[in-house]
Amino acid sequence: MTFRVAARPIEPGYLTGLYARHATLKGGATHWRIALCIFLAMAGARSQPLQAQGAERPGQTAHSATSPSPSRQVSWKLFAPNILHDQKKIWLFPKRLAQGKHWLPTLAFTGATAGLIALDPHDDPYFRRTQTFDQFNNVLSSRNAILGMALVPASFYALGLRRHDSYLQKTVQLSAESVLDSEILDLVIRDVTRRIPPKEIPPNGDFSDSFFMRHKGPFYVGNGGFPSGHTIAAFSIATIFAERYRRHRWVPWVAYGLAALVGFSRITLQDHFPSDVFAGAALGYTISHFVVLRPQ
Repeated sequence: MTFRVAARPIEPGYLTGLYARHATLKGGATHWRIALCIFLAMAGARSQPLQAQGAERPGQTAHSATSPSPSRQVSWKLFAPNILHDQKKIWLFPKRLAQGKHWLPTLAFTGATAGLIALDPHDDPYFRRTQTFDQFNNVLSSRNAILGMALVPASFYALGLRRHDSYLQKTVQLSAESVLDSEILDLVIRDVTRRIPPKEIPPNGDFSDSFFMRHKGPFYVGNGGFPSGHTIAAFSIATIFAERYRRHRWVPWVAYGLAALVGFSRITLQDHFPSDVFAGAALGYTISHFVVLRPQ
């Protein structure tokens, strides 16, 4: 059984212009460009037939079939239904807690995040004063990080099309699903907590009073910095690639290493507190590992 996706071609000029318009957005709105760029880049490509789970194409290279296929069917046609399925599982998670499940990891995540929040007023002022990371910040600016997280999966998808590698194509599709799943949750939490970023706190301001301080704005902008939108997207992508290609031992190191650099840049740029980055990394990993790759 095969799935065919007839994607409507997107003119290069249109895609470039659309990204340029979104590139002018500031603050919390910027991380929406990650899901948008990945989705448009993938949908604009000419998709090849993808086989059902568990059956890879005979022409695939050895590196493509390195871990079991996901238990869900994957195609651009099923992108929206998969997202809806994932969101239902994410938002019904408190019900599973009420049933006595997953308490230990939940308490560990909550305790670690609370501890980092308590330490934020003590460690974050250092990044306000130091100039050590100026060059690093220029390389991993907000815009460059977003561009990288869009172009890297798009490049792998193009490679998968060229090599008729359905496993690689599915991996990119799963990463796109994971990013959008994560960003939806991220927007809601940021809109509720409205945490002010460190760079908006006056030099002699109170770093311990940062929650519920940002003015309420449109929901889609992301009214706050907790958790980090860049980090949650980076770890969503990294987890998909790391787990799908985990038999190549270098892949998880590279994937999580790059994601960690993105997260660290959010701190050095003073866009987020360390606790924002930790929460984003943990949520990105959790959604990719337990929701997208384990949908049942």
